[in-house]
This record gives sequence, structure tokens and C-alpha cells, in this order.
Amino acid sequence: MTIHFIDLAAQQRRLRGSIDGAVARVLDHGAYIMGPEVREFESQLARFGNAAKALTCANGTDAIALPLMAWGIGAGDAVFCPSFTFAATAEVIPWVNATPVFVDIRPDTYNLDPVHLEESIEAVKKAGKLVPKAIIAVDLFGQPADYPAISEVARRHGLKLIADSAQGFGCTIDGKHPLHWADATTTSFFPAKPLGCYGDGGAVLTNSELDFELMDSLRVHGKSVQSDRTGQTFEHDPKYLNMRIGMNSRLDTLQAAILLEKLAIFPEEIVARNRVAARYCEELAGVVAAVPRVIDGGVSTWAQFVIEHDRRDALGAALKEQGIPTAVYYPVPIHMQRPYADFPCGPGGLPVSEAKSASVIALPMHPYLSEGEQQAIIDAIKKFGS
Repeated sequence: MTIHFIDLAAQQRRLRGSIDGAVARVLDHGAYIMGPEVREFESQLARFGNAAKALTCANGTDAIALPLMAWGIGAGDAVFCPSFTFAATAEVIPWVNATPVFVDIRPDTYNLDPVHLEESIEAVKKAGKLVPKAIIAVDLFGQPADYPAISEVARRHGLKLIADSAQGFGCTIDGKHPLHWADATTTSFFPAKPLGCYGDGGAVLTNSELDFELMDSLRVHGKSVQSDRTGQTFEHDPKYLNMRIGMNSRLDTLQAAILLEKLAIFPEEIVARNRVAARYCEELAGVVAAVPRVIDGGVSTWAQFVIEHDRRDALGAALKEQGIPTAVYYPVPIHMQRPYADFPCGPGGLPVSEAKSASVIALPMHPYLSEGEQQAIIDAIKKFGS
């Protein structure tokens, strides 16, 4: 038995015919950049995420940078984010010359702790060196952050809120997507993500027409948009009238065509992922140090299924010997890595982030994991013990 950590081939076998047809249509019309499939995918993505607008881009990292740029966040501004996440969440903040302030996580959901967030904002205000401007919450491992609490903190302090849903796109709380609370939701279509393409890609969802227009300009080298041309005549391609400094960040039409086919079955795959996760939780509760706890009312998309184990590395080695792949997310929190070591952390440091980095291990998780494969994984963990 071969067990895959993420089985992209199983999904491809299911969709191969429709994907081949979608790719062939792009090859036939030849609009490889910003073609009709891009617009159609943006429309369907917005509908799926209950957003007024969706804007695609080249990758999930650019997706986080675009709203920061649109909001004019820069030097002297503080942006609050977790450290227990992938580097992309934090690295975009220095891109715009702002300062990341690292906030600790909750021990049960691994997501941003609203209490420590508030303490961190107050500490920055008291120090007076930076101006708090935005929060980036992360839907880590697929489950939504505590947006009701985090958004209340953001509103009280007048801060913008980004939902970094690279791992959790499609997650909900009481049936509501993160954008219900956030100013922007960003996601990644990296192949291993729950909704992934066959290359790189990303998107931003927003309910603000102004933000959408600015980000549309920024993703194409700061091109002029309709509001820029009001009251003036410019008869040429708007990409040659550049109104701001932007970037080159567009989703390829081929990837949009593939994503349209994947989005059609995405709701079914979320159900399947939750079925796999429920079985893991039922079988491994009490066997390992901890299984995941999803926020009340939350539905996770389970980009990863992470358990905690007191002998994490030994367990990973034992499973590897039996042909069972695992992964560690994240062995070194961002604030402990050299490029980020001089950026501030919230009061009291980040003890939970540091502790979890030594105990978490991710098991195979995808919608096509069979009961037999999953049982083999569970049995191997039980045999290893706690």
C-alpha cells in the first residue's frame, strides 16, 4: 500500500477529462494572459466566498501584499500577525516598509489569540514608535481564526483586517466566510492547497469597489483604471498610462481554466476532508497529546491534519519506516528566524508558538484518503503509543 501525504493524482484522475477540455479551449482561443476564463473564475470565486469582488493574481504571497499596498500601509506602520505560520504572511509586511509585530496563538486552534492581539496593539500604542494599521489573521491548517473576536478588536482600534486564507479558503464560522468580518480575504492556489492549481496562483476577495479597483491597477504595473481616467481622454491601452507603482501579478488563463473545474467539486471535497478529519479525531483522541479542536461553529477545510505528540520526531521516523509520510508545520516560528529576529513581539513573547513548534506533526490528509489507508495510519500511531 502506497500512502500519499496529499494525493493530487487521485483528484486529477477524477477531473482529467474536464481539465483536458478546459485546457484545450484556452489553447484554441490563445488568450493566455487575463483571458475569459480568468474573469469567469473570478466571478465564480466571488460567488463561492460571498464576496462582491474577487481579483486573481500570480500567487498567494502577492495576494496578501496587494491590500496592504492598496491601503497605503508603509514606513512607520505596525501590522500584527502570528509567527506560527508560513513566512509569506510576515514577509509581505517589510515589502511595503511596514513593521510586523508578532502575536501569539491559542493553544487549541493554533490561530491568532485575540487577547494577546489586544495586548500587543496597546503595547505598540504606548511605545509610540509605530502606528498600528492592520492585522493579518491566518486560517492555519484550514480552520477559521476567531474572526468575531479579532474583528471586534480591529474595529475598536481602527485597524484593517486581512484574513490570510491560503490554507483555509472555504472555511466558515456559522456558515459565514471570513470576509464577513475581514476587509479582505486572501488565498493561494499552490498545488497542495485545498483549492490548488497546477502551478502558482492567488486571489483577493473584497466587498470594496475602491479596493478592488486599486488592486486591479497594482497587479498590472499600476495601470490606469476607470476612476483614474475620469475627466480626461486616453484612447490607448490603459496599461500604458501608469498611475501608481505596481507589480506584475496575474493568474495565467490556463490555471484559471483548471481552477474552474476544481471549484465545481470543491464543496464535495470539503465534506470529504471533514469526514477524514472526524475519523482521525475519534480514533486518536487520548492516544496522542492532542488532536485538533475547531472553533465553535467552525468548518475547516483541513489543508493539514495536525496532531501533537511528546515524541514528535520519533513518531515521524517510525511512520516513515512504514511508508507513511508526515510533515512538520512549523519547526521554527518566524520570529525566531534570522531575517525577522529584530522585529517586535507582543508582551510576554510567544511561548505558545514556541511550544507548539516542538510538538506538532501533520498526517496524510486529502479528500481521497481511503478508509484502509487511514486505518493503517491510525494503527501505526496507536502501536507507537504516546
